[in-house]
Amino acid sequence: MIVNQWVPAAHEGDAIGDSARRVRELLRSKGHRSDLYALTIDDDLRDDVRPFSDPAAGAGDVTIFHFALPSPMSPAFGALRRTRVLQYHNITPAHFFAPYAPEMFRLATLGRQELASLVDRTDLALGDSAYNRAELDELGFANTGVMPIAVDLDRVTAPIRRPALERVLDDGRTNFLFVGRVAPNKCITDILRLGEYYKRYVDTNYRFIFVGKHDAVPRYYATIRALIQQYRMPPDRFVFTGPVPVEELAIYYQHARVYISLSEHEGFCVPLLEAMATDVPVLAYGVTAVPETMGGAGITFTPKDLLWAAELLGMLADDEPLRAKILDGQRQRLTRFSPQRVEQELDRLLAAVGA
Repeated sequence: MIVNQWVPAAHEGDAIGDSARRVRELLRSKGHRSDLYALTIDDDLRDDVRPFSDPAAGAGDVTIFHFALPSPMSPAFGALRRTRVLQYHNITPAHFFAPYAPEMFRLATLGRQELASLVDRTDLALGDSAYNRAELDELGFANTGVMPIAVDLDRVTAPIRRPALERVLDDGRTNFLFVGRVAPNKCITDILRLGEYYKRYVDTNYRFIFVGKHDAVPRYYATIRALIQQYRMPPDRFVFTGPVPVEELAIYYQHARVYISLSEHEGFCVPLLEAMATDVPVLAYGVTAVPETMGGAGITFTPKDLLWAAELLGMLADDEPLRAKILDGQRQRLTRFSPQRVEQELDRLLAAVGA
């Protein structure tokens, strides 16, 4: 049987594309013919991912469409005559972009409209979390379920050395880490405010590191820089690296004392699992899909009391018995995202569509 996957964009290190490639290999190992098709493909993936313009893209007995943004794939998927499986990775609600990026506000709005247009044109709709599945149910998709992301944690746990970067990170300061796109829903401004409380009431020997693209929403990034100036924060204590190679990403995780997420909207949040895999205690604001992904591991908190969060951050950084307990719980949580678990869920998906 031919079981193909569609992703709008294939980028190295992107969680959705990486998951789709891992699922493709599982499908092939089970005897299915399987390829991955994308509208845009990074140069280093052109031998691994096929262009969506290839007529074979529409020839699958089963097509799995990874939906995360509006694209020409949506109407093409709805027009397919064979089994259509939609895997929904969530769209950031448009209101987060309203003050900063009208174009992204428009794209987010169009994305949800496109998603709704597929309600009667999908045989099986899956969220990569129960949170995402609930949105599919609310829209009226009739046959829904959950298919977790196939997370490649080896990329951050492999034994890698980058001596120059390690010397910078091992200068005696306590490293707090965030990984992801610098966008309004991620609430980077709240992390800065948390840093101000941490400096005032806990410790002055700190560094907050933000790894990920920071030019996607320029007006929001300008707001961040203005807040740093307003608080008169030393620039070297708030480091924005931009995108980094996966080898450097592993080093940042491995030299972090605590991972921080204050995001107000997540459909899954892969970096939470990457932090767990590298034995970094996680402190996370517990809303949307975050409590589900955490599964009781790490420390989640609500409401968003940043003074209380600063105290929690200090405890996670310095209280060794607490750290040991938290890390043990995180290791146990990771077993729910093992390759064997993903394979079991894939088997259930295939059985549901008769593959």
